[in-house]
Amino acid sequence: MTQQPLKPATTADDVDAGPRVPAGRSWLDRYFHITRRGSTVAREVRGGVTTFMAMAYILLLNPLILSGQDAAGNTLGRTALITATAFAAALTTLLMGLVGRVPLALAAGLSVSGVLASQVAPVMTWPQAMGMCVMYGVVIMLLVVTGLREMIMNAIPLALKHAITMGIGLFVALIGFYKAGFVHQGEATPVTLGPAGELAGWPVLLFAVTLLAVFMLQARGIPGAILIGIGGGTLLAVTLNAFGVVDPEQWASGAPELHGGAVSMPDFSAFGDVEFGGWGEVGAMTVGMIVFTLVLAGFFDAMATIIGVGTEAKLADDKGRMPGLSKALFIDGAGGAIGGVSGASGQTVFVESATGVGEGARTGLSSVVTGLFFAACLFFTPLTAIVPGEVAAAALVVIGAMMMTNARHVDWADRATAVPVFLTVVIMPFTYSITAGVAAGVISYVAVRTAQGKAREIGAFMWGLTLIFVVHFALAPIESWLGVR
Repeated sequence: MTQQPLKPATTADDVDAGPRVPAGRSWLDRYFHITRRGSTVAREVRGGVTTFMAMAYILLLNPLILSGQDAAGNTLGRTALITATAFAAALTTLLMGLVGRVPLALAAGLSVSGVLASQVAPVMTWPQAMGMCVMYGVVIMLLVVTGLREMIMNAIPLALKHAITMGIGLFVALIGFYKAGFVHQGEATPVTLGPAGELAGWPVLLFAVTLLAVFMLQARGIPGAILIGIGGGTLLAVTLNAFGVVDPEQWASGAPELHGGAVSMPDFSAFGDVEFGGWGEVGAMTVGMIVFTLVLAGFFDAMATIIGVGTEAKLADDKGRMPGLSKALFIDGAGGAIGGVSGASGQTVFVESATGVGEGARTGLSSVVTGLFFAACLFFTPLTAIVPGEVAAAALVVIGAMMMTNARHVDWADRATAVPVFLTVVIMPFTYSITAGVAAGVISYVAVRTAQGKAREIGAFMWGLTLIFVVHFALAPIESWLGVR
């Protein structure tokens, strides 16, 4: 019997080796492995368009979140933010398609933008905040190159990962309700419905209608429900404004009407406006905590999203290996730095990529199509700017509701799990701080596990993280006691 030659060891990048395919294929087919992965160019194009439609809302939401003042009282222009958001999404998604060659699209992560707006901008300038973005992106790239990213992912309990996602979901939803004017600070209560316990005018009512419309569309399983809801809400807003039903001064982001033509040149005024240093009284420890928080905000969802979408696309093998996984993780990390330089906040893989996969996308060609659509949006900023902030805010609440679905993975009967998850989830929106929520969850997890006599099961990384957070919480009281502040 003739001995068969040994088959080379399979690596993560060889998982899609697949069956032999006919010779004479086009360079496009060969480069993206279209036939090898059981797809066609038509499917890839359709999947890329579907993914874009599912995540185009980010062009409205990211500028809405980053529209606040920084520590110096400066704000970022809306057209510049729309341009930056479109440019960064286009560049990172094209990189994922051409280099990673997988059907994954990237755009500004709402969790990262939330940290920048709520925790970084109040103590820094916007250029410095974008500098923090670049730093967190570099950190994630280093973690990928050294292999530490996966080690850290494995060290943090799964329940806390779900809790962080849920907490950020509630945090994002709170931002949406506040930006829409649905909730206000009350005279006798921390928050209340509207400025006087009621909806304040047509724009807020339009927010509520848009929110319900999106939920109804999702309940019907209609693809692109968020974008359709925003489009419908915008048309209604334009109609109300045109007939003079709404006082133009009531719109938080300006009256929904087109100024000039529908096409314009991109506004790159935010591009490259990045500063490192000059943090003044912020202090090195606070800077370190900010970078750490940004890493956490952009860290946990990416790997799970990449592998989850890859599995849905039937690219991962039975061991979870996926072609181009290391490249995809590196590009996701680079998205933080690219977003910072662009002025758009850190970029991360979007779970909406799964919608394109559902339409048949299996290769990076679909990501190239999605990226080109984002690039085209650079020239249609006036159309995007028509969308009222109240309408766009409805999508923030919807995204928050979607992130809360992670609650189904939590064992609420186990106190060692339920307590840290609960504290993580509620403290984020109640303190308006993602860092505080993560810290409370980590400290309480270690404390409860120790009380159960399971201190040895916690792991060195979690103990070190607990020490850092304890020092972070206790620093101000100790300095005050010592008379330092």
